[in-house]
Amino acid sequence: MVKKEMIAMLLAGGQGSRLGVFTSKVAKPAVAFGSKYRIIDFPLSNCINSGVDTVGVLTQYQPLRLNTHIGIGIPWDLDRNIGGVTVLPPYEKSANSEWYTGTANAIYQNMDYMESFNPEYVLILSGDHIYKMDYEVMLDFHKQNGAEVTIAVMPVPMEEAKRFGIMITDKDRKIVDFEEKPENPRSNLASMGIYIFNWKTLKEALLKNAEQPGLDFGKHVIPYCHAKGAPLYAYEFNGYWKDVGTLHSYWEANMELIDIVPEFNLYEEYWKIYTRSEILPPQYLSSESVVERSIIGEGSEIYGQVYNSVIGCGVTIGAGTVVRDSIVMNETQIGCNCELYKAIVAENVRIEDGVKIGVGEEAENETDPHIYNHGLVAIGEKSVIPEGISIGKNSVVFGVTSAQDYRDGALPSGKTLIKAGDK
Repeated sequence: MVKKEMIAMLLAGGQGSRLGVFTSKVAKPAVAFGSKYRIIDFPLSNCINSGVDTVGVLTQYQPLRLNTHIGIGIPWDLDRNIGGVTVLPPYEKSANSEWYTGTANAIYQNMDYMESFNPEYVLILSGDHIYKMDYEVMLDFHKQNGAEVTIAVMPVPMEEAKRFGIMITDKDRKIVDFEEKPENPRSNLASMGIYIFNWKTLKEALLKNAEQPGLDFGKHVIPYCHAKGAPLYAYEFNGYWKDVGTLHSYWEANMELIDIVPEFNLYEEYWKIYTRSEILPPQYLSSESVVERSIIGEGSEIYGQVYNSVIGCGVTIGAGTVVRDSIVMNETQIGCNCELYKAIVAENVRIEDGVKIGVGEEAENETDPHIYNHGLVAIGEKSVIPEGISIGKNSVVFGVTSAQDYRDGALPSGKTLIKAGDK
């Protein structure tokens, strides 16, 4: 029988509804990030860099692009005969077909997969955070303390603590209590949703709580382990960690990559971030082009000006066009004499000549102010913006639009234009 010391289970089924149109056709972990990467590349790269060579990726919502991206795991050196990466979608049982209803339910439904490796430890990860972390160091901490469950925590400002699951520990970092989004937090150690379980402990907790509706780690599994007296420890992480769950935090995390001294460095030799790369020609900058403090992906052609932006692979930016403080994802074509300010443009979009995006005064978005805010403009994938249109701030466009869709050639700030069939 195969025996692995530690295997990882990566939860990548999230819909990521707070990313609006960017996750309407693709799972959040598959959203492009930092020009050439996708969000899931970060936890996968952490695994292989930490010596964890067996990873189950649990998918559910819109998994096609994620499955294609992961493939058999070659970029992460996870194409192994034993272990490697396995995509685990929900499947039909003989009795009934079941979607994953909660984070722990997804793990419970894959007991056989985990059992087949007879692991000592199981590492539970989430597929939608940007960070670098050596899970081996966390495992050493887990072993040294004789823990049955170790929860990675991050100190957050006390005033933000009420947004998180908070761990209360003694001086040895043993968890004495925890609170889910407390009104008056007693500690600032926020759970990162990264757990190491002894396999025996995890197995028992899942079997005993299997019938709980929406079986969840924070609500059911960890309280169960704590109640039965299993030693729980908090492993403190002090590196860069970003939950890119909202459009604004997603935009910020991309912008932080191009800081003069980036808080999150993609260029470290000893901790590479691996991804599936297409075979593309090098990027081309014409003699008229200007590029300042930006990342430009392979195969992109720049004839205009790009300032403080993250540009994906295979993008064309026409002559006379100015792009500032924006994210443009793969294979998007932007015509000549356009202006883009604080725009997030998805993959395979076509923006015709003379389009202005992110102009005018800010106004609150009419349909989803909690998603489209901070003056950003969101353009969903495969959208088409016709020539000469101007689009205001906090607005969103999704679909193949024509001049008739815009009154007087403009979409004012705060407006939502989603063509039927692109919902």
